[in-house]
Amino acid sequence: MKTSVSERIRLQRLQRGYSQENMADLLSLSTTAYGDIERGKTDLTLSRLTQIAQVLNVSPLILLTDEAIPTPAVEVVPAEPTVEHELETLRLTIEKQQLEIEKLRLEVENYKRKYEDRIAFELARALGLGQNLEQSRQRIGF
Repeated sequence: MKTSVSERIRLQRLQRGYSQENMADLLSLSTTAYGDIERGKTDLTLSRLTQIAQVLNVSPLILLTDEAIPTPAVEVVPAEPTVEHELETLRLTIEKQQLEIEKLRLEVENYKRKYEDRIAFELARALGLGQNLEQSRQRIGF
């Protein structure tokens, strides 16, 4: 039975115990983009195939030919992720979390600014200054 390159990549990944997210992180791709590779939706370049082979610690030839895939009768012991890969995965996870924190901080600042503006407007209106604020607005004709 002939298997596609994308199927051989998936088999090699599973044999090593990697998730699609692990692979995506190690290849600096989104999980969706990596998933598209395994589903055969993305045409592989030679350089991307080489990167995947390096992450899986196999020759690119293994990913290109059916003969190199071990048969299910052969017990394949999953390779332990290297410390370097684990550290890189952790580093990428921390970067993602830091970006999310920054995004949330900016969102909080935006809401805080809107809230302060609204309070100032309501206070001015309550003190009778609101009429002056509304009168100072120029009407634009529609």
